[in-house]
Amino acid sequence: MKFSFKNRSPEEEQVIPSSPEGLSAFGGVFTPSILTILGVIMYLRFGWVVGNVGLLGTLLIVTLSVAITFLTALSIAAIATDQRVRIGGAYYMISRSLGIESGGAIGIPLYIAQALSVALYTVGFAESVVGVFPGADFKVVGIVTTIIVAILALISAKAAIRAQYFIMFGIALSLLSLIFGSPIEQSSIEMWGAASEHSAGFWTVFAVFFPAVTGIMAGVNMSGDLKDPGTAIPKGTFWAIGVGYVIYMGLPILLATRADAITLIEDPLIMRKLSYWGDAILIGVWGATLSSAMGSILGAPRVLQALARDGVLPRWLRWLGKGEGEEDTPRIGTMVTLGVALIAVWMGDLNIIAPILTMFFLTTYGVLNVTAGIENMLGSPSFRPKFKVHWILSLLGAIGCIAVMFLINTLATIIAAVFVLVIFIWLERRELESAWGDVRRGIWMALTRAGLMRLGSSVEEKTWRPHPLVLSGAPTKRWHLIDLASSLTHNRGILTIATVMTSDNVTTDRKQVLEQNIRDFLAKRSIQGLVRVTTGEDPFQGAKDMVQAYGLGALVPNTIILGDSENEGMRDKYCNMINSFHAQKRNIVIVHDNEEIGFGERKRIDVWWGGLRGNGGLMMILAYLLQSSRKWWDAKVNIKMVVEGEKGAEDAQRNLTRIMNKIRIDANAEVLLSNGKSFDDILHESSEGADLILMGLAEPNEMENDFKQYYENLHDRLSGLPTTVMVLAAEEISFGEVLLQQDEFQED
Repeated sequence: MKFSFKNRSPEEEQVIPSSPEGLSAFGGVFTPSILTILGVIMYLRFGWVVGNVGLLGTLLIVTLSVAITFLTALSIAAIATDQRVRIGGAYYMISRSLGIESGGAIGIPLYIAQALSVALYTVGFAESVVGVFPGADFKVVGIVTTIIVAILALISAKAAIRAQYFIMFGIALSLLSLIFGSPIEQSSIEMWGAASEHSAGFWTVFAVFFPAVTGIMAGVNMSGDLKDPGTAIPKGTFWAIGVGYVIYMGLPILLATRADAITLIEDPLIMRKLSYWGDAILIGVWGATLSSAMGSILGAPRVLQALARDGVLPRWLRWLGKGEGEEDTPRIGTMVTLGVALIAVWMGDLNIIAPILTMFFLTTYGVLNVTAGIENMLGSPSFRPKFKVHWILSLLGAIGCIAVMFLINTLATIIAAVFVLVIFIWLERRELESAWGDVRRGIWMALTRAGLMRLGSSVEEKTWRPHPLVLSGAPTKRWHLIDLASSLTHNRGILTIATVMTSDNVTTDRKQVLEQNIRDFLAKRSIQGLVRVTTGEDPFQGAKDMVQAYGLGALVPNTIILGDSENEGMRDKYCNMINSFHAQKRNIVIVHDNEEIGFGERKRIDVWWGGLRGNGGLMMILAYLLQSSRKWWDAKVNIKMVVEGEKGAEDAQRNLTRIMNKIRIDANAEVLLSNGKSFDDILHESSEGADLILMGLAEPNEMENDFKQYYENLHDRLSGLPTTVMVLAAEEISFGEVLLQQDEFQED
């Protein structure tokens, strides 16, 4: 099914505009981001990190991790200051740049990851509560906490942000308590951690720590609730990264000077013992888990809302795009997210899926970097960010994300990649169309330009293949021409379907409509080709003008495929057109169609041959390409030659067999004795049962201005034969040399 959104107005396409009363950079971006960064890993794993790799190792890990996050933030800033970021955050950015399929392939996993993250954080909160109050029921605490967090999100995003201010105060209090604490034992700074037999490796520790700095999406996902997303997202994100970096660079010094490596490794709540007021650390742990859950419950429904509004989700889920109130709160989406989270909480342990969730977030970061890098590299006039970032930095961030994914968990990385690929293929098959443009066309244009600039003007035998231009007229009436051309190109050569219109009042709009109709006609038959509709005073002059002008640089059609001329009154113009094509060094393939049998069973091809030079070499190539195409697969090719005497027949047979072996074509060499018969009689008798016949055509300039008479005689000779293709080689190339390099034409 094909979904189109091209009839939307710009306002509808941009979803819902940001409210003038929306959130600020501090409340909407910095707060959720910093609270996600200063999370559970800081409280429960940072001591383990310092104990394993020591002070210097920890500072190096923090710096590398923040560097990757910072590069991603640069890419986010570039995109956010170029386009009006609406509901959906990262999904919105990616879909408006790389296309709706790429955006959806990232957006759906991103929503799932955020929805399950709600449960992940509330389960972590429940575990810490049960650790302090053993009598509490783990599942009850988790379910009640999840519901309370969802209620706050349902009330309004502003209310949830205000609640996060209290959580941020609790985290700040816990950090102050740690700063004014004291050592629990005599300790000196351990630069590289515990002995190797008691510690984990550097990259293992790096993999454990890195998720601590991946919270920048918490602010980006609030894009639809921001007063000024273009300003708030870069400012809030950079401040969150900066504050987080300062804290993460300072804490290792406190930990390394107050406890030895083994103690830091073995006690997850070591910060509680090192603090001035130990319970403040519990407040911080609880605040961290709740704030992360809050960020996820705010972000996930908004991604779901954007996916539904853009038609990425199936049509029957379109109701998930509804928003309520002045803030356009996705209450329905929040309830759905709550249901997903509650199921996950009830199932309990999420340690198995936690690495995959991290992979989805890192995949999002990586794609955001790729998006910004491509946009900057292409330098499209439409991409004019206020915050400019060199494309090398963006692609460096993408490489960092990929490397970290494999370091954290190779299997989880593969699972995440396969999941994203499956969604992308599913969306591709749905043939979604969007009202916005994306960079994909720009990428192909850049690659096309690079290829054209590197194509030489001379033709090389080794890489030669037919690039047909088919003068089809109405494709439905001359489908056999397109069918033959497609079998020759194997969807590798550049096929052009051309039509000449002779009406005086043909408008540009009408030509464009006809071109689109022909494209649709070809697409339904899985034919890959370009389409060109032009006008002319008559079909023949229009065709000559098109062949002369059509092409780009060195890339022009080298073979013209057209139908036979049945109208005797038009033979002069037709033969003059053939002469013009030949003068322009275009190979010519004329199809004399037997309307009753068409191409028959496509099992036998007869080639009437006169040697490798000129037409003979080109006919052999065409026969080979047909034989190796899907529709003519394994057809029998007969190379036929007529000689007069038996002695000549033996020599010809021997020579023909040797040539067939040398050029490596699976063909049957057949030498026929004339025995006084005319060539026409031999032709009709020998090729009566063929499905296709290939014959050479004389050069027009050899006919001494009598090419019309020659063509009419040839036309009469073909009467009653199966479909026959007349071939005239015109390119300045040795097709014999092409045959000697025939491996280039192996079919996939």
